[in-house]
Amino acid sequence: MVMAMFSIQSLPSLFLSSSKHTSSRSLVSSSKPQACFSTTSQKPEVVVTREKGKNAKLIDALAKHNVNCLEVPLIKHAPGPDTDRLSALLRESTFDWIVITSPEAAIVFLEAWKGAGTPKAQLGVVGAGTASIFHDIPQSLNHYLEIGFTPSKATGKVLASELPKVGSKSCTVLYPASVKAGSDIEKGLSDRGFHVTRLNTYNTVAIQEVDAIVLKQALSTPVVAVASPSAIRAWINLISNLGNWDNSVACIGETTAVAAKKFGLKNVYYPANPGLEGWVDSILEALRAHDRLQKDLAF
Repeated sequence: MVMAMFSIQSLPSLFLSSSKHTSSRSLVSSSKPQACFSTTSQKPEVVVTREKGKNAKLIDALAKHNVNCLEVPLIKHAPGPDTDRLSALLRESTFDWIVITSPEAAIVFLEAWKGAGTPKAQLGVVGAGTASIFHDIPQSLNHYLEIGFTPSKATGKVLASELPKVGSKSCTVLYPASVKAGSDIEKGLSDRGFHVTRLNTYNTVAIQEVDAIVLKQALSTPVVAVASPSAIRAWINLISNLGNWDNSVACIGETTAVAAKKFGLKNVYYPANPGLEGWVDSILEALRAHDRLQKDLAF
């Protein structure tokens, strides 16, 4: 098996426990990392790939189902070209809506919003996973931020098609986005008569080098859990020289799943609505499918 170049680093930790998968709902469709290793000999069943320090909720949720995880961050976030403009714009201008479409966009927005003096703002949030970031703000600040809209389906296209207009005037929208985000939201809103201001407030950068031993373990793990198209691209880059990888990918939602399929991945699982609960369900369904296949091969 031919491997790409990898640096020998340390990586986040292996979170290991015993394994037995419970039944669950699933909707199925066809800076460098750091590591330390657990002393337990049990093998991981799921690779968790979010940025270092942001995998704990998923690891804890899977631990409740006795699922073992290997943490291999595939991406990291960096400031975007408009990061510094966001706080000033929030201080100087008001918008009918501020549209937030990812947990990272929510984190960056909250930091800028606090820097602007916590002005009142009405948010349109793409889904429950993104909305959860706002649950942790102090109670004293809650009345300054209102989540006024969540679309019927947690995608940017649906959000752009359903966001309500405020009054009869031209409705203004601030859209703090990733550098890599497409144009679906601003185009969809503009076509409906909204005036959209987009700021590229953060960027998602792929991890280029992973410890070779950790990568070997990740490649043999039944399920890789991914939360963004950027993570899919990073995984494909890592395995691009290994043409026979055919394990499962469990995506946080449909947008990431579509990206996985475009890259030619076949065993793709995802929930109807992005969020931690549905993501866990999809991971468990992928693990059950893997277990069934192993039993079939044993006969």
